[in-house]
Order: sequence, then C-alpha cells, then structure tokens
Amino acid sequence: MGEREELVGSLDRRRMLLLRTVRDLTDEQAARRTTVSELTLGGLIKHCAFVEARWARFVTGGAEAMRGGDEDWAGQFRMADGETLAGLLDGYRRVALETDGMLRDLPDLDLSHPLPPAPWFEPGARWSARQVVLHLIAETAQHAGHADIIRESLDGAKSMG
Repeated sequence: MGEREELVGSLDRRRMLLLRTVRDLTDEQAARRTTVSELTLGGLIKHCAFVEARWARFVTGGAEAMRGGDEDWAGQFRMADGETLAGLLDGYRRVALETDGMLRDLPDLDLSHPLPPAPWFEPGARWSARQVVLHLIAETAQHAGHADIIRESLDGAKSMG
C-alpha cells in the first residue's frame, strides 16, 4: 500500500469512528446538548463535512477556493430546524467520497498553496495536499473523541464499546 492509500485509509477510519458514534440515534438525540459544551452529535457531523469540503477545495484551488457563503460558524455545530441526522450523514458521506476521489486523482501530494491569513497560521506558510490530509485526520479524530463523550453522556453508548 502506498502513501496516498495509507493517508486516505487513515482518514476513512477516523470518519468511521465518528459515524459509529451516531448509530441508532433519533434526530432529537442528535440535536441534544449533553454537556456544558454547545456541541451536538449532529452538529459535529455537519461541522466535519463543512471543514473537510473546505480543505478539499484548498487542495485544488488554494485559499481563495476555501471562501464560501457567510457561514454561521456557531451554527455549524448545531442541527438547524428542518435538518435531519440522515440528511447530515448523507452530506458527510458525499463529501468523503468527493475528497477521496480528489486525493486519488491528484497528481502529486506535494502540491501546495499559501495558507489563508489567520492568527493560527505562520505568515507566508504553505500547506501541501499531504499536510491537509494529515490535518483532516487530526481534526476528524478530535471530533470523534468529542462525539464519544457526548454520546456516552446521552445514553451510555460508546464508539468502541
């Protein structure tokens, strides 16, 4: 197995853990806050889809391609009226398939672009496609951990148990 397949496989395993955490939930459960945090299980799925799609656009088009509508940052972490867990899961799975396809078709994982200006990025820094995938693996794993805590608080279920 080559590097590209290992990276895509690692990202997919993190996604699987996140998706496993929301198995057998109702929309009401997915939208419920179970800790002092604003995070909800449905909101985490929504956020991970949004962030992954945004970084995939960066890989192919740079920082300019990351710009989208005036996204409500806090709203990414909540299920809005009319949203369903099934709909959010379908959206996340579509984003994952698109990201995986883009990464498989990308000519070179060393392709890089300057990062957008942000206080958490060093001025003038660039990220390669490889660095973006590593970032998505870390971000998805972090949010899978958040989801596990929320789910355990909700009904005692655990991702790995």
